[in-house]
Amino acid sequence: MTGTVSRDRRRLLTAGAAALGAAATSQLWLPGTARAAEPPLPDGVFTLGIASGDPLPDAVVLWTRLAPDPLNGGGMPDRAVPVEWEIAEDARFRRPVRRGVAPALPEYGHSVHVDVRGLRPDRAYWYRFRADGQLSPTGRTRTAPHPRSSGGSLRVALASCQNWQNGYFTPYADMLAQDPDFVLFVGDYIYESAPSATAVRRHEGGGEPYTLVQYRNRYAQYRTDPHLLAMHAAAPWVVTFDDHEVDNDFAGEIPQDPAKQSHDAFVARLTAAYQAYYEHMPVRATAVPNGPHIRMHRRLDFGRLVRLNVLDTRQFRSDQATTRAGAEDPSMTMLGAEQKAWLLRGLHHSPTRWNLIASQIMMAETDLQIGPGKLWFYDAWDGYQAERNVLMGELATGTRRCCPSYPASRAPRRRGRRGSTPRWRPTRCTGRSPRLPRLPRIPPRPCAPFTRPRPGNSSGFSVTGSSSV
Repeated sequence: MTGTVSRDRRRLLTAGAAALGAAATSQLWLPGTARAAEPPLPDGVFTLGIASGDPLPDAVVLWTRLAPDPLNGGGMPDRAVPVEWEIAEDARFRRPVRRGVAPALPEYGHSVHVDVRGLRPDRAYWYRFRADGQLSPTGRTRTAPHPRSSGGSLRVALASCQNWQNGYFTPYADMLAQDPDFVLFVGDYIYESAPSATAVRRHEGGGEPYTLVQYRNRYAQYRTDPHLLAMHAAAPWVVTFDDHEVDNDFAGEIPQDPAKQSHDAFVARLTAAYQAYYEHMPVRATAVPNGPHIRMHRRLDFGRLVRLNVLDTRQFRSDQATTRAGAEDPSMTMLGAEQKAWLLRGLHHSPTRWNLIASQIMMAETDLQIGPGKLWFYDAWDGYQAERNVLMGELATGTRRCCPSYPASRAPRRRGRRGSTPRWRPTRCTGRSPRLPRLPRIPPRPCAPFTRPRPGNSSGFSVTGSSSV
């Protein structure tokens, strides 16, 4: 299959790939005679590694992308390639659980997304891929707890804003050592900035990415970082994007610089950027882009301990305000009406002890002005004051039981700064460590309280719960 396909056809192809990959079969996707007639693939098809994501109690997504020449479009032949996958209960694959074959399609950059079903809850699994006799590295993943399980604990690593040019991704080595249950990445997986002569390590290419191939090359460069590769292979990831996966400070279909990018040109850029994002992330077929649109807001439950609400704060927002009066305009929205209603329903009807909100940008006020007066960061929630006030009011009074809601958003950034090494935030939430100061409990029922970070602990955060809800 080559050439351009329609949107409906692309969605059908991906849905078919997911269903085929989930089937427990040892038969190859193409007949043996057809495979024998094809020329062998170049060496190093698994250069970009492997990953898993979006764990459910009985399922997890496995990902890889075949790219022997990752910085030059991938280097794969323009044909579908069968990729075998296997998942087991041990690292040596002596206790296999599921296996099958999924097609790596050229329409999706020869990426593979396998939504493996029929797994057991709250279990570690190991997985790997094979293509044309080449074996991938082995990855480890984990399913979510059973929906009715109570108590237990969950260790979450929170990261964002990894800029290739500003440094090496060594914080992931510390993250790996702390062995989180999953990694929550809240945006800026790549930076779209042009190569800089003064960078620690330069971006590939000759400028910002605009086309699908250019975005593929940028993601591929980031995926070659050894620490990032190792962390992807060690735990499932839950991801969402912010602005730099496309264009700095974009809002919906409005670019940062409308005078330089026409609407049609920016829609084409969005289409390319979203497809490249999907091709490189361990997400389900529900995230297959539809042109310049992609569904990223979603909800994951981890037993009755944690509900994770993953937001999309880019596609549905109003264009950024430029004044305090504009930021206080009630018509300004960050989430859009549909996503806001979805979030509030999830909070009001949550069965879990903890409710986490994965937000790409700062929820708290960011005053950039020294001395009297205020200078808000209008790209963050400061620029959408009315909607933030409504949401914060709901977080304070809207839950039907004592279920703390914790916005897991990244640290503030100064305007004009083009990212840094991954932000690996130290926050630990637990009610059991006597060395950690406790915040006041939330009435009317006692709940697991928030706690401040332990000095020297570079973990994301942990939550615990010892009684049913």
